[in-house]
Amino acid sequence: MAVQPEENTRLGRASRHIRLQTIVWLRWLAVVGQSATILIVAFGLNFPLPLLTCAVLIGALAVANLFLSARFPATYRLDPWEATLLLAFDLLQLTALIYITGGLSNPFAPLICVQVIIAFASQPMKHSLMLLVFALVCVTTIAFSPFPVPWYPDETLPIQLIIHVGIWCSIVAMMLFAAFYAYRVSHEANQLADALAATELVLEREKHLSQLDGLAAAAAHELGTPLATISVVAKEMERELGRDDRFREDVALLRSQSERCRDILRRLTSLSADGEEHLRKLPLSSLIEEVMAPHREFGIKLRLVEKSSRSGEPVGARNAGIIYGLGNLLENAVDYARESVTVTAEHDAQQVKVMIEDDGQGYAPDILARIGEPYVTKRQNEARAGGLGLGLFIAKTLLERSGATLSFENRGPDAAGARVTVVWPRAIMDDKKSN
Repeated sequence: MAVQPEENTRLGRASRHIRLQTIVWLRWLAVVGQSATILIVAFGLNFPLPLLTCAVLIGALAVANLFLSARFPATYRLDPWEATLLLAFDLLQLTALIYITGGLSNPFAPLICVQVIIAFASQPMKHSLMLLVFALVCVTTIAFSPFPVPWYPDETLPIQLIIHVGIWCSIVAMMLFAAFYAYRVSHEANQLADALAATELVLEREKHLSQLDGLAAAAAHELGTPLATISVVAKEMERELGRDDRFREDVALLRSQSERCRDILRRLTSLSADGEEHLRKLPLSSLIEEVMAPHREFGIKLRLVEKSSRSGEPVGARNAGIIYGLGNLLENAVDYARESVTVTAEHDAQQVKVMIEDDGQGYAPDILARIGEPYVTKRQNEARAGGLGLGLFIAKTLLERSGATLSFENRGPDAAGARVTVVWPRAIMDDKKSN
């Protein structure tokens, strides 16, 4: 029931490929912002500036942007190395601009953190760390800028060394904090998106399996007409050839095989018709049995406790998500149980409850607080296949989509092990519509 790790790896890699158009638009924003700032400082405030050098640096960024827009389509996605090189170029251009306009005394010096934040939000850790190191070198470089900050021509703006050190420390601290925060947020978002994509994939597979009976009936219907034609032609050939020994056995074989094919298709059609009600509607007891059946051969004793009578039990639409979700919870319980797993089912007029208990070590306190997050893979200081990882996240997501409420807990001091309780409103489990 687990999703293959290769699929998750491919999803994770694809989510790290940023669109070139995103970088292009950010660069145009930088070009406009830098140009506006230079014009305001030089002509609005009349501060002395090296206008030609500033114009060359801003123009270099604009020309690079025009080249990228002409060379690549708007939908092109950058691999991590390409994105890192482009961000490093942007960082170098901004560093040079700040270096000739006052260095750390320039109030826009903290903008040097922007490229680092973008990298940590969109690129793998290795590439982001490389850009972070480069950014730290750039910040340190502008700290030694010999150029004064633009100010009134007849005044000087003295900046003490201790202020420069404080500004350098604040920029580095902001860079590190913002980079860590951006990485954690984007990493968790990517994990959640990948896990939800895997959930959809699993649900589609389960629905595909549940629809195979319909495909069999359709195949029987479509093949029935040509097989009937073959059978009629075989009968005509048998009658025309009479006692011709050369073809009599071949024609008889052709006719018998066509009749055999028709019998097989007839059984497929009747199987679909006879089992249609069972496949579309599933009583609670049948649902529990279908979930438990694949796990009876693993050396762990499975015990079913039905607290409510089967008369009047809910009969709902067959839901692949519910079957998969409960099956995954039971798989986790079997994986961590020592000897037995107990499944308790009960229902009344208001709700339907299914409880799964094992006699293992139970949940560690730190894991219990994080259950339901993707890629949580440990219980009591151990990691095992089929444990609390992506499978549990998928199960929890599918069951909650079906309207269920889940709770996870340890059984308590009197009994070792873990307990998962799944509760649905009775109206949902009695739904006769297909999901």
